[in-house]
Amino acid sequence: MKKLFAVIAAFGLAATMAFAQDYNEAVDAFNAGAQALETNKTEALANFRAALEKAQAIEGDEAAELVAKCKEAIPGVLLSIAKEKINDGAYDEAITVLTETQTVATEYEASEVVEEAKSLVPNVYMRKGSTLLKEKNFAGAAAALSEVTKLTPEDGMAFLLLGQAQMQAGSPEAIASLEKANELGETQAVKLLSTNFLKQGQALLKAGKNADAIAALEKSNSYVESANAYMLMASAYTKSGKSSSAIDAYKKYLELAPNAKNAEDIIFTIAATAQKAGDKATAKEYYGKLSGSAKYAAQAAAQLKTL
Repeated sequence: MKKLFAVIAAFGLAATMAFAQDYNEAVDAFNAGAQALETNKTEALANFRAALEKAQAIEGDEAAELVAKCKEAIPGVLLSIAKEKINDGAYDEAITVLTETQTVATEYEASEVVEEAKSLVPNVYMRKGSTLLKEKNFAGAAAALSEVTKLTPEDGMAFLLLGQAQMQAGSPEAIASLEKANELGETQAVKLLSTNFLKQGQALLKAGKNADAIAALEKSNSYVESANAYMLMASAYTKSGKSSSAIDAYKKYLELAPNAKNAEDIIFTIAATAQKAGDKATAKEYYGKLSGSAKYAAQAAAQLKTL
């Protein structure tokens, strides 16, 4: 900037007397803008724009070069202001300034500034979305993260966070977002998809929609098998009168959670369900597993005698 000040001062001395005052005012405004860059970029921008307006009203090579210098400075200052707003967490304001930066930089043919401003926009939306997600503003987070996926459709992390926000907000769009995240290599999406369908299955079971609940729980297990999903499936099958399927689901539950606190309860349930369904072999097998149980040994022994 110091070199530029000297050049502009020389231009001022060379200006014709008719435009000297206006030209010098333009130079003063430009220099004030340059000096304000370190302390107040908003003030610097206002001075550069004032210098540009004054210089554009003056004819001559000196004024034309000053116009060029103003147009060279303004896009960069706008970009710096946007970055400050990003660092301050003023994301909406930052987006507004970045949009203006791209428009002005395009007009002034500052291609590097255009590209940098353009690249920062999805970053700002990502920061905003992540912040709102942490604050549990799930609808706001989803709106911001959706913008990221539109601008950078190959960003798997953006789809992952979007899916999380949508899932927490109860949006059915969560599934598509998480599946896209998984497709783009975000392996955490698989667990979230499983959890999402598990919650769906639980809600459907509570609503008495047993067939739909089973379908959702099977989908959950297609991503990540879980004992909880099989327990809920067993309940849904039992309510639907499908004893054999219920027993299979209980068995899978025990496979995945052999040391569960309710393991003995489940073993007894399998035996009792099989006995009621006429499956004596399974009933005997599972009653036999309870011979050492303080809670069920007596009952199991009695049923084995009956069988």
